Amino acid sequence: MADCGRKEKKKKLGGLKTMPFILSNEVCDRFATAGFYANMVTYLRNELHVPLIQATNTLNNFAGTASLTPIVGALIADSYAGRFWTIAVGATLYQLGMLGVTISAILPSLRPPACSPDSSSSCQEASTWQQAVFYFSLLLTAIGSGGTRPCVVAFGAEQLEEQDGSGRKSQAKGSSKEQPSFFNIYFFCIGVSVILAMTVVVYVQDNVGWGIGFGIPTFAMFISIIVFVVGYPLYIRRKPNGSPMTRVAQVVAAALRKRKLVVPTDGSVLYQNRELDADISTVGRLSHTKQFKFLDRAAIVVEGDMDENTNRPLLWRLSTVHRVEELKSIMGILPIWSAGIFISTATSNNYTFGLVQAKSMDRQLAGGFSIPPASLFIFSSAAMLLTLSVYDRVIIPLARRLTGRQEGISRLRRIGIGLAISVFSNVAAALVENRRRRAAGHISAFWLVPQFVVHGVGDGFASVGLIEFLYEQSPESMRSIAAALFWLSISLGHYGGTFLVTMVSDLTKRSKQGSWLQNDINNGRLDYYYWLVVGMQVFNLVYFIVCANCYVSKRIEVEEEDVEEKGAAQPELEDEDEEEDKHKPHLHPSVV
Repeated sequence: MADCGRKEKKKKLGGLKTMPFILSNEVCDRFATAGFYANMVTYLRNELHVPLIQATNTLNNFAGTASLTPIVGALIADSYAGRFWTIAVGATLYQLGMLGVTISAILPSLRPPACSPDSSSSCQEASTWQQAVFYFSLLLTAIGSGGTRPCVVAFGAEQLEEQDGSGRKSQAKGSSKEQPSFFNIYFFCIGVSVILAMTVVVYVQDNVGWGIGFGIPTFAMFISIIVFVVGYPLYIRRKPNGSPMTRVAQVVAAALRKRKLVVPTDGSVLYQNRELDADISTVGRLSHTKQFKFLDRAAIVVEGDMDENTNRPLLWRLSTVHRVEELKSIMGILPIWSAGIFISTATSNNYTFGLVQAKSMDRQLAGGFSIPPASLFIFSSAAMLLTLSVYDRVIIPLARRLTGRQEGISRLRRIGIGLAISVFSNVAAALVENRRRRAAGHISAFWLVPQFVVHGVGDGFASVGLIEFLYEQSPESMRSIAAALFWLSISLGHYGGTFLVTMVSDLTKRSKQGSWLQNDINNGRLDYYYWLVVGMQVFNLVYFIVCANCYVSKRIEVEEEDVEEKGAAQPELEDEDEEEDKHKPHLHPSVV
């Protein structure tokens, strides 16, 4: 009876009731990030008096670092600390960084004196130590993001996965529907938080003060940490199963050690050990595939691979098929993942340049109210929210009827559609910028809306599809790393954006017209920059299509329950010699 009670208790863990606690943390993270980042170029230029190119590159580097640290956070979560504690510590560091930014905006000693109203040339740039305090605070937020961003995705998704009585994942029908719904909920909540930041926070920053404007998301982040910790008793908390990177290194070491052996054509003779892989294959072991055959050498059994006393494999000499396939899965998704990098590269500068464009355009509404430039970005978030709703409620049911597939549209097709749509975002940006230049700024800022709307629609397809793809196709023991790969693609994209801006600025200085990217955008050719990005996006789309056509999905080997029950009911029929032979590895012909 006690066992039944414990099982019943475990069944109550997880589920939709945990979503408010988990998503509140991520909502406030994105609320804070959007509130900081959307208007940060204005703060850097108007308050710290940083030049446009430096401000743009600074924000790209900050965004890149904030999306790079999740790799470290994912490794810590999957290897040692677990996801709950990694999120809690990361959110606390983020809170400290936000507090530092808020204090730097409040204390006059941490900012340079205001510009002289007579001439902008008399503006004094922030001193080295003033910038150091500000950038160190931003760095703390970037480090804190490393703990929250990769783990919230995996931690939240596993709360919605079906559990059996022992707390292990089950493969009941319909369980596969839960993961996509979580990702849509996840991005929907992010979109809502961004809209709030683009309206409330940006308005306060522009019209009330930067101290209060930064203080609002700082306080919200503090509340989110409290709410997340309060939900502790409700969460499914899986213990880390050791470093996945150690297993990867063991597979590579074993394959290199046996590089001269011939890979057997029959994959069934490769080494498998269900007991050894039990904790990292709760939904079933990965089946053998024929891609990356050179790694199969790690699962070839030769003399000396087994410990004579325990009859267990020496893992730096011999790996199981499942562990080899874990590495193959990660290697297989990398080409698709790499195509996602340019999603961020193409849009990394659109917001900073879009903000500068909006400031030079007419932003007046009825009643003399002037909309803050950064608030125009809400159209991108609103378009993404609408896309997610239509995708779930209209597109997927229709696609299921037409294709007969449960998922409706495959993850790869969803990414491809998003990449194709995103091209038109920069096409619109180039056309509008050309019109703005000819109108000498006497044009409504709402001409910028189409590029933001198209970007939001493309993001609803490409970004959500990419993180779904990475989560589903990665090994289950590397789910945090899969989420971190998503953020890493964003990181590399922002660094790529910094490199692209720097290269374009330096190379075009030699032209007769001067640099395309100048502090006064009326003297530059920002539209040329957008057309360059369009060409790169088309190339990236073609690259993705080639990679998608070559991709081989992972396969999971799931035992039939009736076979297991039959084997458990008649253990006495097995001969001891047969039982021993079943676990005895097959030696490679070269050592027999």
